[in-house]
Amino acid sequence: MKTTRHATYDLNYHIVWLPKYRNSVLVNEVAGRVRRILHEISDEKGLEIVDLTVQSDHVHLFVSSPPKHAPSLLANWFKGISSRKYNHRYADHDGEKIKWARGYYAGTAGHVSSETVQDYIQRHEEDEQ
Repeated sequence: MKTTRHATYDLNYHIVWLPKYRNSVLVNEVAGRVRRILHEISDEKGLEIVDLTVQSDHVHLFVSSPPKHAPSLLANWFKGISSRKYNHRYADHDGEKIKWARGYYAGTAGHVSSETVQDYIQRHEEDEQ
């Protein structure tokens, strides 16, 4: 479990997106560059990448985030910032720009047991006293 000033949370999201035209461009050095940029974004935004898979035709990101960030914001950050950073840094070298297809998949992951909820309630009650 993680905490912020006012929340205790364990929120993990699967976010999947594709290159434009579903081209298999995410290979070799390009995949490594994208992976590094996604980790940079995570560090800059205070997020935790739990797992990251960059396949030739899609990116699958498993990320932990505080509750103040909607999954749509996370997808927009990772897609938008990664595209801009990649194209700014590498498009002149390769001549190939990274363009992401519209849309993404977002799903939640994890299981909340009744024991977890009871533990939170008990700790919260102790803090109030």
